[in-house]
Amino acid sequence: MILHNSMATSLFLMSLLMLLLDSNPCTALSWRNNSLVDDIGIPCPVSPHPFTMCKSEAEAYGYPCEDHKVTTEDGYILSLKRIPHGHDTDNSTGDQKTRQPILLFHGLFVDGVSWLLGTPEQSLGFILADGGFDVWLANTRGTNTSRKHTSLSPKDPAFWDWSWDQIAEYDLPAVLEFVYHHTGRQKVHYIGHSLGTLIILAAFSEHKLLHLVRSAVLLCPIAYLSRTRSDLTRLAAQMFLAEAVYRIGIHEFNPVGKVAAQLLAKVCGDPKIDCHDVFSALAGPDCCLNKSTTCAFMLHAPQPTSMRNLIHLSQMVRSEGVRRYDYGNAKENMKHYKQAHPPLYNLSSIPTHVPMLLTHGGQDFLGDVPDTRHLLKTLVRNHDSDNIEVQYLPDYAHADFVIAYNAPRLVYEPMVDFFQRH
Repeated sequence: MILHNSMATSLFLMSLLMLLLDSNPCTALSWRNNSLVDDIGIPCPVSPHPFTMCKSEAEAYGYPCEDHKVTTEDGYILSLKRIPHGHDTDNSTGDQKTRQPILLFHGLFVDGVSWLLGTPEQSLGFILADGGFDVWLANTRGTNTSRKHTSLSPKDPAFWDWSWDQIAEYDLPAVLEFVYHHTGRQKVHYIGHSLGTLIILAAFSEHKLLHLVRSAVLLCPIAYLSRTRSDLTRLAAQMFLAEAVYRIGIHEFNPVGKVAAQLLAKVCGDPKIDCHDVFSALAGPDCCLNKSTTCAFMLHAPQPTSMRNLIHLSQMVRSEGVRRYDYGNAKENMKHYKQAHPPLYNLSSIPTHVPMLLTHGGQDFLGDVPDTRHLLKTLVRNHDSDNIEVQYLPDYAHADFVIAYNAPRLVYEPMVDFFQRH
């Protein structure tokens, strides 16, 4: 085995990223979306409908699937998918009115299809639809199905001038309002993974969206990142790598991510290299992924995001609190915030009556145990004991919560039970 430890793996991956600084972004942009698995010795079938969630995932298993468009206040046109009922369920008007709506919000570098990567017995989106819920799948700005704007093109740098602040401020309320009004003004159960947890915590801390959300489940909650166990994430933050890429004029991560993924795919095809070590360096050693879901994941990732979003996350690794985006100098911060430093999201101010279930894993390098415990102390200290629950799975890492083969029993069953009680 060539990669002997996590730091060596991180340095190896970092070298792949650094190669991109000498690459041609136009060439990177031409890299084909569904070619990643062609370069690997894994027999992954290529989807005939890459990134078309309804056709390639839901409808393939006999589920109804609707594609809605939601326009945010700042002009982004988002794709919002809906699975209104299970494939064996009568879709009568009365049945629809009794179904509680659930919004699933994905993490970084993926989109809503991440909830549908396995079979109906394995995938959370299908399980919820078969369980009697009205399922809605968000897709953030910049991902492959949400790359439209009322006045901007993805080729415009201004299209990528946002971080997760704007996802929390614009994307999240837009889709929640849409679901709320399209389901008879029912309050919505919310499920977020990774970045999808950060944005709802940010909104709650400012007492926003409380009139729309019935309860919230946070899988791998991300808030504090200063003690992350991911050597790659820490190294990138300490090297100000995202800032360096941004300064040379690359505003979208997609060119960087696609070339890095292509190089990584070829490396993983080398039998001398333990590819599991490579992926583990990013987010922790997942315990329970099978070959088919790994293939499906590789067909759909990485999804685009903005370099400014990665800069914001890097800032969180280098600091203790959860703050808005730092523009790098007092003058710019004063212009945007009327203060020299970006304001904090005060997570201790989250209303204590909001029902929340937080689930985290002992092997997660991003939502690592020390940072998650810091978050839990912040939330649990004053929260109504009947409205907050915590689940800890010692063997789970970051991706296990979404695509592990045993997640239906370990994670999803307790989640559905939580919803039924709230």
